[in-house]
Amino acid sequence: MSTGAVRKRLAAVPGLPEAEPCIVDLHRASTIRPEPIRWLWPGWLARSKLHILAGAPGVAKTTIAMHIAACVTTGAALPGGYRPDPGNVLIWSGEDDPADTLVPRLLAAGADLERAFFVGDARDGAEVRSFDPATDIPALAVEADAIGGAALIVVDPIVSAVAGDSHKNTEVRRALQPLVTMAERLGAAVLGISHFSKGTAGRDPTERVTGSVAFGALARLVLVAAKRQDADGSSDRMLARAKSNIGPDGGGFGYAVEQLDLGHGIHACRIAWGSTLEGSARDLLGQAEADDAEAEERRDVDSFLEDLLFCGEQTAKAIYRDAEAAGYSRDQIKRAKRRLGVQTAKTAMEGGWVWRLPPESTANG
Repeated sequence: MSTGAVRKRLAAVPGLPEAEPCIVDLHRASTIRPEPIRWLWPGWLARSKLHILAGAPGVAKTTIAMHIAACVTTGAALPGGYRPDPGNVLIWSGEDDPADTLVPRLLAAGADLERAFFVGDARDGAEVRSFDPATDIPALAVEADAIGGAALIVVDPIVSAVAGDSHKNTEVRRALQPLVTMAERLGAAVLGISHFSKGTAGRDPTERVTGSVAFGALARLVLVAAKRQDADGSSDRMLARAKSNIGPDGGGFGYAVEQLDLGHGIHACRIAWGSTLEGSARDLLGQAEADDAEAEERRDVDSFLEDLLFCGEQTAKAIYRDAEAAGYSRDQIKRAKRRLGVQTAKTAMEGGWVWRLPPESTANG
């Protein structure tokens, strides 16, 4: 419909003030050509879409992002064996220094540093200021065009892209829209890093993302990472799909974090991917967090028993009495005894048993 026709229709509506009409385009579905999802990493990262990677502190979320970025710059295999076409990567980080943390991690993962670009300061004429993802995305899109585009954009943390209240849905949606628009224009996948809110264990993983539920709602895929602590102090970790609006969800990959000496006093961590995991993200997270809670309980009771015996042997009777007062059961103490290698001996006078730490434990203390 022409602008003139729109004006005539609006003029016929009683009570409307005279104003320049807003023209809304309607697109007939039959004129829109269906297109397949363009995957950067099939099932995990889609071009032109927003993704969230969330988890508790210490599960190496940023290291995962740097590993993925490194694979994109070189076309190296991602978990599952898929090799993306090499492309540029844009990285904005408000938490880690590129020189001593992020570039070493890229090197450790085998990145082509010529294809990795860190977002620096913004300039308004002669004024130089820190880049603000909440306002400077359009200018960043221009620079991305100048380097030949980008296949992946990492924003760490994604909450930095919100200038207003990150707990309000409308403000989050409004703030993230320029980022989504840039991703669509460049054909880039956006990977935003976030945390889990405290006290949310057991809930749906997408509801655990810090801030407004709009973060999880706007993202086409939500990935979650978790760490499981074993009784011997070792740990393994898992990456899973908590939500996907454009493909299958659930399933994941195990991973470990390795330390690498790059020389010249520079050390960095990198990801070593493990086996494929089956199951929903909620189940996988629940298992990991239950294992972690059990491991923490084991460490507590081990520490309790070790402290009791550190200064010398104690009778089993006294140990059980003190353990009960501290809230530990006999079975917990017996399991801790086995883990610590506690030695026992029967006393001649009282006919009871005494426990003592092995010599190497007291020597290490």
